[in-house]
Amino acid sequence: MHENKKQKIVTDVFNILTKHRLSIATAESCTAGYLSFLLTQMPGSSAFYHYGMIVYSNESKINLLAIPDELIDSFGAVSAEAAEAMAINIRRVLKTDIGLSITGIAGPDGGSATKPVGTVYLGLDLLGKVYYKKYNFLESDRNTLRIISAYSALEFLLQQLSQ
Repeated sequence: MHENKKQKIVTDVFNILTKHRLSIATAESCTAGYLSFLLTQMPGSSAFYHYGMIVYSNESKINLLAIPDELIDSFGAVSAEAAEAMAINIRRVLKTDIGLSITGIAGPDGGSATKPVGTVYLGLDLLGKVYYKKYNFLESDRNTLRIISAYSALEFLLQQLSQ
């Protein structure tokens, strides 16, 4: 993704959230805080960005976000169901307008035949409407995958806000 496009995504999210006075909280796994970093790049982001939680382990998803361990046992921590539950629970707990989540397999290990390295799920709870999106990124570099995943989450948020 070109640097100009990346900056435009961040700026567009900033402008929409500010204009509409929408608050957001994030729950991140594989990106380990990079989404929070992007959302707070511009001065004034504290008007909409309320909280970011890194829930890297299954235990943190269960204990901090109240994701049922049965959900993780049945579908996995990297699944549409987990991403949606993360977004719903971060929004509900922190009483924001938007909950945005990312869970995925950044590698180089941890993938499987059904969920290879590069599998990423985004969850979005936008004013009570819940969405998810799945990506199968082919990036082999762990850090690049984190960056692409965070920008993809912002693009996904923009798409839903624009509807």
